[in-house]
Amino acid sequence: MTLEAAGLPPLTWTSVEGQAEYEPTSATLTLTAAPGVDWSNDSLGGQQQHRASALGFTAPTSFSLSARVRVEAPRTTFDAGALSLWVDQDHWAKLCFEHSPQGEAMVVSVVTNNYSDDGNSTVVAEPWVHLRVSRIGPAWAFHYSADGKMWSFVRLFRLGTPNHVHVGFLSQAPLGGSCVATFDMIHLTRQPPSNLRDGS
Repeated sequence: MTLEAAGLPPLTWTSVEGQAEYEPTSATLTLTAAPGVDWSNDSLGGQQQHRASALGFTAPTSFSLSARVRVEAPRTTFDAGALSLWVDQDHWAKLCFEHSPQGEAMVVSVVTNNYSDDGNSTVVAEPWVHLRVSRIGPAWAFHYSADGKMWSFVRLFRLGTPNHVHVGFLSQAPLGGSCVATFDMIHLTRQPPSNLRDGS
């Protein structure tokens, strides 16, 4: 399945076909996760999990992709809407609007080079947050924003030296029966920020 969304290349799945809808009038993409799906390469040696599937496109050599992300209530621990990067099962990353074990909505990032480096960023009081992924030369950057204008730095990293990276949108429900994540205010530009730490 290929899905068309305004301002983006044709969107395809990383693995199995998931559930997605695009509403052209509001330019809103909705992903509904199946029960128990996630991406995880547990640093403690637990079983890997790659049952979630991301919807996206081949990453340009230089770009930024941003979106406002919401997750429908009620929420289950670790459910999330995310921007994602996928090379293979041992090299991937995601920037999530995730529900914590303490019942808080948070910005959470995971970078995987064989094992997952999982880090919590900030608690989010609003029912949405803007997320952004950028490619700058050989590196990738994650940012979040309350308004889509002033951006806060989350992390800078590499994913090995891949030629082909799939960038896109992900919904996960590791412990729940489902997770409905919506992405709107989606913006793709070939010009990543020139300064990763000045809010631009």
